[in-house]
Amino acid sequence: MPELPEVQTTIDNLIASGIIGEQIVAAEVGWPRTVGGDSTAFAAAIRGRRIAALARRGKYIICALHDGAGAGAGGHGPARLWAICHLRMSGRLHLVGPAEPRGGYERLVLQCASGRELRFVDPRKFGRFLLSTNPALMLDKLGPEPLAQDFTAEVLGAVLGGRRRALKPTLLDQGVIAGLGNIYVDEALFCARLHPLRRADSLTAAEVAVLHNAIQRVLRQGLANLGVSLGNGHSNFRLPNGASGGNQQALRVFRRTGLPCRQCATPIQRIVVAQRSTHFCPRCQPAPEL
Repeated sequence: MPELPEVQTTIDNLIASGIIGEQIVAAEVGWPRTVGGDSTAFAAAIRGRRIAALARRGKYIICALHDGAGAGAGGHGPARLWAICHLRMSGRLHLVGPAEPRGGYERLVLQCASGRELRFVDPRKFGRFLLSTNPALMLDKLGPEPLAQDFTAEVLGAVLGGRRRALKPTLLDQGVIAGLGNIYVDEALFCARLHPLRRADSLTAAEVAVLHNAIQRVLRQGLANLGVSLGNGHSNFRLPNGASGGNQQALRVFRRTGLPCRQCATPIQRIVVAQRSTHFCPRCQPAPEL
């Protein structure tokens, strides 16, 4: 579930908690697939590394790791190393003290020299925390960042042009635009008054401009509200300090099936598009002509 606002909020919270500069002294792998399958190699490569910086690309968290003692030639791993984390459906990062009780879903625990632990909690086991010497191999395939200064309406029009797919799966494609997911695509299409089944290449320049504004508006709202936390289950999004996001209170259509549209009072409908639950207002977002 975590999308651009939730991922960026996670990074911001980790930085505010003082994770930059922490040295990793040990790694405890609870689910080998989380780290690519080889727990021993992962633990050896990351041991002694210092967390130098955190950044985001799309839905990925990128952690730059400084050389640790013995890293490089003759050591445990290469001198330049990055950890690339994808939270996927249910992943969360918690930065806690060692006395904090564990919940049973910790797939990876990084023990820091300060005594704190960075825990990768992932009930559904789809998340990944991989080491790489060349992050570009994984990240260069992603589309433009929707909140970047150079992401203009013209750029959006260019990436949508010539695509005959419906808007919903097109906007979910990380190679088209990075960071959007089910929640924020539904919300952006509602704000732009565009039906999710409308063909991507059918938009006028004016409609593209409205959609561009809507995408940025719903993402910034998500960031301001610290992301979406829906329900109380183990898969629910939480910040690294354990707090919940608040953006669920501001959602217009997502998971509001049958409830009145906040704009026109028409009941919100749910359909399945490209195997994804899709929510929209049939009055505010008129169906495309066949």
